[in-house]
Order: sequence, then structure tokens, then C-alpha cells
Amino acid sequence: MSTDSIEKLYKNFGVLADAKDKLSEVRPTFYFPSIRLSLLIALSYFIICLFALHMHRYHEAEYLEILKAVKGTPKEKRLASQFIARFFKHFPKLADKAIDAHLDLCEDEDMSIRKQAIKDLPTLCKDSKEHTARIADILAQLLLAPDSSELDVVHNSIMTLIKNDPKGAINGFFVQILNGEDGIRERCIKFLGSKLKTLGRDIITKEPEDVLIAECKKVLQDVTAEEFHSIMEILAWTRLGSTVNGQQELVDIAVEQAELSVPFKHTNLEQCSRLIQCIKHALPYFSSQVNSSKFVSYICIQVLPHLSLITSPDGRDVQLELLKLLAELAEYCGKIEKPEEKVQQLYNALITFMPLPPDTEITEVPKLQFSHVECLIFAFHKLCKQTPEFLIKDPEQLKEFRLRLQYFARGIQGYIKKLREVINGKSEEELKTEENQLKVIALKTTNNINTLIKDLFHSPPSFKSVIHLSWKTIITKEKKDEKVTTGIKRHTPITFGNGNSNSAAPPAKKQKEDVPRNNKQLYTPPSGKYSSNISSNYGNRGRFHNNRYNKTSGRGGFRPRGRGGNWRKNTY
Repeated sequence: MSTDSIEKLYKNFGVLADAKDKLSEVRPTFYFPSIRLSLLIALSYFIICLFALHMHRYHEAEYLEILKAVKGTPKEKRLASQFIARFFKHFPKLADKAIDAHLDLCEDEDMSIRKQAIKDLPTLCKDSKEHTARIADILAQLLLAPDSSELDVVHNSIMTLIKNDPKGAINGFFVQILNGEDGIRERCIKFLGSKLKTLGRDIITKEPEDVLIAECKKVLQDVTAEEFHSIMEILAWTRLGSTVNGQQELVDIAVEQAELSVPFKHTNLEQCSRLIQCIKHALPYFSSQVNSSKFVSYICIQVLPHLSLITSPDGRDVQLELLKLLAELAEYCGKIEKPEEKVQQLYNALITFMPLPPDTEITEVPKLQFSHVECLIFAFHKLCKQTPEFLIKDPEQLKEFRLRLQYFARGIQGYIKKLREVINGKSEEELKTEENQLKVIALKTTNNINTLIKDLFHSPPSFKSVIHLSWKTIITKEKKDEKVTTGIKRHTPITFGNGNSNSAAPPAKKQKEDVPRNNKQLYTPPSGKYSSNISSNYGNRGRFHNNRYNKTSGRGGFRPRGRGGNWRKNTY
């Protein structure tokens, strides 16, 4: 180590520090009654400018000596990092050189030097906010740091930067999200999704929030499934999630991503998955002021005719999943065009699960799929309000429908009685067991169906009864806390009769109801490519070349975006 070099660094620091102190000492006070305040302010500003000019002109040599120290020994580098940041604001003409010199330290082979340089990065723009976006861009790329302790320093520096200048930091961050490499983009989105909420409204005020919303909307033009989830969560945290107009915007985004203008193909698993996930993201925002008509119309016309053909390679009951979503959507369905067409499709799907009574003596108990029927009869009951003449316009159809309702109602009476016998008398603790919770849900399911059948049996049919969907009532703590899932567990719907080991017994574990994790659950991003709008494989975006973390490759083999570039070349 060169002792002379270290001493020279400290000497240069002393010269610059003394000049800085003298600059602050000469600021005049504002108590001169005989001189107007505006004149004092102008005089003060003039004196400050003179001293600043003096510092720029006569002390650039000392600052340039400090910049050269980034090529010196480890101790010189650590001192240079601190000194560059300390006096950065006083040498605006040397800003580019200073930032480049600091970046050399951020790429140093010595981790301790890198961590020191990364820690000092926010100081560069503490009083020079015109550089915030560039520093944010650099820190975004440093999120690829492989070491956890180094990554912690990066995280802390980003948080410091956002607190100091949230608007500039968000702008710089989104440069990488929109134009950066796969790995950088992913980490940036995840960071914002997890950290922004901790900053609070005191930091993310209206102006930076406007920037955040606008940039997120740009990202949504081309996202993966996981990115879609994260960006929607960020938008939900903004004012969009708490105002009616904002909630409508979020629903419109989900509608756009679902591509409802594209005809549904039951063989297209990606299309089906995309539809499910977009609906789940929109569900929390439907209300009496934000309706779900577009999704309801699409499912009725496009999906229900193919319902029996829809399958999932992982064994999930996708049919029931779609029907549950339809039932929840129907609750907030506004006025729809040609309601009789939608109701007809609901009727056609419903009667496939509600058999006619047999002409001969029953030899075996038919399989009654209560979960499917609850969803369909609920949606049918809701939408029939918009076309009440549907059931009465054809007496023969009404007569046949009532036979189906009567036969199904007789079938569930025995189950309701047995379920009540099993549940009654059990303590609150006993009812918390998984098996008993399933029985409680099964009882709610059958009671819901029974209530709606009674309504439809009126002459003319009535649509006044209000029920609460069975799966939206029980949320275990474990499920409630589980906000983002890594997979979807297979649940068996409530079905009784043929296929049960004991058709007269209450439902056992093999007849599990699909209890969702949350009645407003957001989705689990599936794997695989969705489409050009939501694609899990979004191609190579390019990567800066001089970064020491450039050790990962793009996903490759898919649609390129023509992005990328060196972190030193971005302009702001």
C-alpha cells in the first residue's frame, strides 16, 4: 500500500472540505431591516454561486485526483468511494466521470469494495436529483448480485434512493423493467412488489404514484403470467385499488389480458389458464358499481358449450373451477346484452347435472354433483332476473325442468338430514377438523341448492332468495395467510351416490369440497407460455456487457424483444 497515496487522498479531502465549510460560513443572515428581503436573497445566491464557481475552477484537480484513486489499492478505493460521493454535488461538470469512476468500484473483484461503493451510490444524487434515475437504473442491474449480504446492501441503497427521490427512482427502475434483461426485469418487479408497500403513502405520494401507475401499464403490454400477477398486486396497492374508477381500470386490464374477443377453444390449455387467472385478479374489484358482465357473457357463450370437454393435465377439476368463478361473477353481473342467450346456455349446462327421474325402479343411486349444481343454479337464478319469461314461455320446458328440480330435491333431502345429524352436538373445536369442515360445507351446499330449487318451483318462478356460496364461508388461517401459492392442490368436489363406498353416508374425505384459500384469492401463476400478451417465455432482452454479474443467460429460443444495453450508456 502506498502511504503517500493515502495521505494525498486525505489532503485532497481536507482541501475540498475546507472549501465547502467556507462556502457555508459566508452565507449572510437575513436580518437587515434597511434592505429588502428579495435583495438579500439575490445577494446570498450570488455569493454562493461565486464560491461554487471558485470551488469548481480551483479545486477540480483535487476531485480528479480522488477519481483516479478508484484504480489504486483496496484502501484507496474504499476512501475514493466515500470522497466521490461526499463532494459529487460540487462538481456537476465532472458528474459523468465521477459516476463512471464509482461504477468501476461497483464492479470491483473485492466484495467489500463493491459493498462500500453500492452503499455510497444514493449519496451521489442526494442533492443532485437529476441523477436519481441513472443511479436507480444501476442499482436495478445490481439486483443480480449472487451474494446475499451484497444483495442486502443493494436493497438498502434502493430503499434509500426511493425515500430521497421516489419519482426519479421509479423512473430509473422501470428503464430496466421495460428494456432490461430477463433476470434483471424479474428481480426489479419482485423488489417493487415486495418493498413498495413498506414505504407507505408518506413516501409514495401522488406524483410518484402517477409515474408508478403509468409505467406499470406500459409493462402490462407484454408480460409473463408471474409478472402479470406482480404488476397487478402493485397496481392494487396504489389508489386504483381503493377507488371505484381505479377498480374499474383494474378490471378493464384483466379483461384486456383475458382476450375475450378470441373464441374459446377447449383444447387450448393456455387460453383456459389465462382466463381463470385474469378472472381471479378481477374478482376482488367487482361490486354494485363495477360489474362483471363481460366475463359472465364470455363464459356463458364461449365456455359453457364446451364445459364437458375441458380437462387439465395435472388432474385438477378445471370444470368446477370455472363454474365457481362463474357463480362469483354472476353475483355482480350488470345488465347484459341478449340475456336470454346467456340464460339458455346456463340452462343447458345445468340440466346435464340434474337428471330426469327414471321411468323404472332405481337400481343404483345416481351420482349427484352438488358442487357443480350449486354454481350453475346460482348463476342461473341470478341471470334469470334479467329475462324472467325464459322459464314460462315454453310450458313443456318448464314442466320438464320442474321434474328435474323435484327429483334432485328429493335426492338431497336425505343427505341434508344425515349431515345435520353428524354435525349437531359437536363442539366448536370438533367442527374445526378438516373432515367436519368439509361436512359443514357440504351441508351449506345442499341447503343452498334446496333454497334455490324452492324459488324456481314457485309459479311463476321467483328470484328473491339470497344465499351465500358455500366455499366462501370457511377460510382456515393457514389458507388465509397464504397469499401467493406455488401450486394448486387438487380438491374433490362434493358428489354423492354412484362411486361412493357408502352412498347413504355423509361425505367423507374423498368427497372434499374445493375450499379456496381466500374468497378473493389472487392467482397462482401457471407455467408455460400464455400468448403474446401474457407469456411465460418472453425472449431475450439483451444485457449490459461490463457488469460482473453477467453470468446468467436469457431464456432463449423464444420471441426476442430487441432490448438491452450497457448500464453506462443509458441517458436520462
